[in-house]
Amino acid sequence: MFQQDPEPLGSLWLSALVALLPLVAIFVTLGALRWKAHWAGLAALGVAVVVVVAVAGFGMPVHLALLSATEGAVFGLFPIMWIVFTAIWLYQLTVAAGRFEDLRAAFGLISDDPRVQAIIIAFCFGGLLEALAGFGAPVAITGVMLMALGFSPVRAAVVVLLANTALVAFGAVGTPIITAGTLTGIPYNEIGAVVGHQTPVLAFIVPTLLVLLVDGKRGVRQVWPVALVIGLAFAVAQWLAATYLSVELTDIVASLAGLAAGVVLLRFWQPRGGAEAMETLRIERTADAPAEDPGGDGSGSVATEQRTLAERSQALSVGRLFMAFAPYLLIIVVFSVAKLVGPVSSFLAGTDLKIGWPGLDGQVLGASGDPVSTTTYSFQWLSSPGSLLLICGIGVAVMYRLTPATAVREFAATAYKLRFAFLTVATVLALAYVMNLSGQTISIGTWIAGTGAAFAFLSPILGWLGTAVTGSDTSANALFATLQQTAAEQAGLDPHLMVAANTSGGVVGKMISPQNLTIAATAVGIAGRESELFRRTILWSVGLLVVLCVLVFLQSTPVLGWMLPTF
Repeated sequence: MFQQDPEPLGSLWLSALVALLPLVAIFVTLGALRWKAHWAGLAALGVAVVVVVAVAGFGMPVHLALLSATEGAVFGLFPIMWIVFTAIWLYQLTVAAGRFEDLRAAFGLISDDPRVQAIIIAFCFGGLLEALAGFGAPVAITGVMLMALGFSPVRAAVVVLLANTALVAFGAVGTPIITAGTLTGIPYNEIGAVVGHQTPVLAFIVPTLLVLLVDGKRGVRQVWPVALVIGLAFAVAQWLAATYLSVELTDIVASLAGLAAGVVLLRFWQPRGGAEAMETLRIERTADAPAEDPGGDGSGSVATEQRTLAERSQALSVGRLFMAFAPYLLIIVVFSVAKLVGPVSSFLAGTDLKIGWPGLDGQVLGASGDPVSTTTYSFQWLSSPGSLLLICGIGVAVMYRLTPATAVREFAATAYKLRFAFLTVATVLALAYVMNLSGQTISIGTWIAGTGAAFAFLSPILGWLGTAVTGSDTSANALFATLQQTAAEQAGLDPHLMVAANTSGGVVGKMISPQNLTIAATAVGIAGRESELFRRTILWSVGLLVVLCVLVFLQSTPVLGWMLPTF
């Protein structure tokens, strides 16, 4: 039996620095050495298990470290990659049926400007998918949609990774916040209300940042009214829904509000410069053709596709429009029933199988001496978002009259396409479990939590680190929510604020998580180029993290304390 010790080396700061070695390994191999993500994950896992950290540094028995890695790897495959796999398979069914081109043309009816489409698809539509499914599904689906609109693979991936930030806290029907409430004993609606007074700041600025990412300063000058209106509508709706309505419905309401505001504005005003922006994207995609399509056919057809987009949009009938959106309407209905209808939600949760991990369960004690709960694996064979997406995919195949052979062929092709993504996510989650169960993560968190009054500024960093490692804001809250609560009480700070800061900090860490980078890269067809995506997103992630750190610090003082709800 092994008990976690935050100070195995006799000094908290030294123990924490040693615990950071696996994260340093990931950042160096991805950012500096430009390794592929699955090799970066394996390198970091090797550091965590073998090189003086989990075993030598933290005293974890070798067999428990290896068993921790196996549980993490299985969790990475199911439910995490199961969700991504079924989401991309569902998309492939729409392509096989020829309906995805109609969906692309339908968005062209709103606007044919690629800068506006980036906001509508990656931010508003992606927000709706995040609210219902989460766990990488919106990145995968909206990434391929932007590719179909003419974006280069790298730009499409970076856009959707950045767009996903402000959405994650309330993703998967509020799962990250509900998890934090369960662990801390603080009513999760109260935590959600505080998060709803933090992430709207990000939601307000992210659409403008997306325009900047797509078309630079020129785009911002030409498209800022749309970005401002959508960002403001989303932020206000997120603020109000989180405070007065429901954590579970917050991102659904906000996404629909942002989309509606954008559609209304675009009925009366259209930005100029859309054709020039599209031409710039076409040139970029053509230049990237060797990496995307060695034959060049995929990129060379972009100009022709764009010329026919307007014609296809005008030819859409009401029936074709409905069929184009039908898969996503089906997703909304299925997930809404599964998550929000009490009897159905209870039935699905009752099908989960709790499995004590063989050889590991009951063998790891926390610093307090109590057995840790993460050694119990939950097999969500029916309630997982991936299983719900599988049901939706079967429904789509029937709706589009695809033969079983076609559906199975696309299923197998998707599995082959994601083979390296499976390896990457399995290794990254193996790393996360070893770090968590050996006490490395707690050591890092305890070190940061011991900074006293400065903790209010540093608090979001814990959520950022937790999500960067695990790829999940839910997991980051599982790691650090209780620690945030305890540190806040010791420092005389509001526990609501610090637990919420952990959640909000996590949303900007997701874009640099190796798991999410792999999902984005695989979806747009550039698997193996995760290091390039990492270099293009790390500054955005750090910049938004600084904004959150300053915001949370000021909210802990009278300067912005008035922003917070009272309980």
